[in-house]
Order: sequence, then C-alpha cells, then structure tokens
Amino acid sequence: MAPSPQRIVVETAEALVAAAASWIARGLADAAASSGGTTLALAGGATPGPVYRRLATLPLIPWERIEIFFGDERAVPADHPASNYRMARETLLSLVPIPPERIHRMEAEQPDLDAAARGYEALLPAALDLLLLGMGADGHTASLFPHAPALAETDRRVVPVTGGEPLVQRLTVTPPVIKAAKSLLVLAAGTEKAEAVARALEGPDAPAVVPAQLARRGTWIIDRAAAALLTGGGQ
Repeated sequence: MAPSPQRIVVETAEALVAAAASWIARGLADAAASSGGTTLALAGGATPGPVYRRLATLPLIPWERIEIFFGDERAVPADHPASNYRMARETLLSLVPIPPERIHRMEAEQPDLDAAARGYEALLPAALDLLLLGMGADGHTASLFPHAPALAETDRRVVPVTGGEPLVQRLTVTPPVIKAAKSLLVLAAGTEKAEAVARALEGPDAPAVVPAQLARRGTWIIDRAAAALLTGGGQ
C-alpha cells in the first residue's frame, strides 16, 4: 500500500501561497542544516509563481548552499515567455543571493533534445532533497501527461516528450526521479483541478491515467476549491 499523503487544505489562493512558501523554507533550512547543502527542483505553471515571490521574501534560507534544478521545461529559449526557467528567474532566482553556478536549467532549446536530456540526467543528484510539482486539470505533473510513454520509464531520469496545450516539445523528469525524491510538495488550486485532485489522492491506483498519483506520498497543499471533491472536502 502506498504511503498516505499529507493534505493541507487552505481556504484561499493567498493562503496557499503563504503555506507553500513556509513549507519550502522550512524544508530547505532543515535539509541544509543536516547535510550542509540541499537540492531543490522547481515546478512551472501558474500556481508556483506567487509562491516563489513569497519565498524570495522569507528570511533564514541558506540560498548560497542550495542547488536549483527543474522538473520540466518547454523547448523554448531561456528568455521566452513560456519558459519555466524565465518564470523562476523573474519570481525567485534573481531576487535571492544564490550563486549562478548553482542554478541548473534544462536547456530544452537545444536542437538535439535527447542529448539535452542525457546531459541533464548527468547533473541530477541520485535523489533530490525537495521536488516541487504542480498538477494540471488532466492530472499531469511535471510534463508527464496521461498515457505518455514516459510514464513507463524505469531507467532514464530525463526524457524528451511532446504534450500539453499548445502541443509542444519538452524535457521532463521521469517517474524514477519523483519516486526517489526525499520530499515532495504538490500544489493545486481552483475548481478546475478538483476532479484531478480527487482522482490523484483517492482514486484507483493508475498513474498511467493520472500521472500526479506518482506524487501521492508527498505533501499536498491545495485550496478549498481544489479539495471540493475529496472525501469530507479534504478534512
């Protein structure tokens, strides 16, 4: 039986931002204190951006000892409006004293995406300390979309995929990376996510259909709207 997730249900999107930023800050400080350094993989999407802005304002985070990775990236240049790296840079990375050499973006704009994926695999630690994930209304997480061949991957840790709306090429971490992560945080907000949240947390075990189930064991911070279809409204 899979471990039970920790669910933190908050009333509003603003409360989600505060709760998530505090959770990440505590996790980073604890991991750095125990090991001297820590690794954090960032998520893209609409929900994490405000969380990153709040995180950038919090004290006592040892940014100089944190290495940054990414869970997925679209095949666009680093300065493209759709780039997860650009979003993270504008909302967090340019606002905190983290050494540039400790920021490892996915170079998904490279013409050879398989080579870019293998290069990123070589950078990833065996197990990330903290992996942040979002979730789409279709149940996808990172760029692992329902029924995608990448969901069956057991050896490769980063692969090229095509998916999403609009349909574009991407790089994404694979199930082995999610399963190996020491700590997982999943963020979901809004009524449009309610069905996917319920299927991810309480539905039959079927990660090929609901990829976010790969992170079921993690901490889920969700707002009341996204928790609406959970048993007891998530309580």
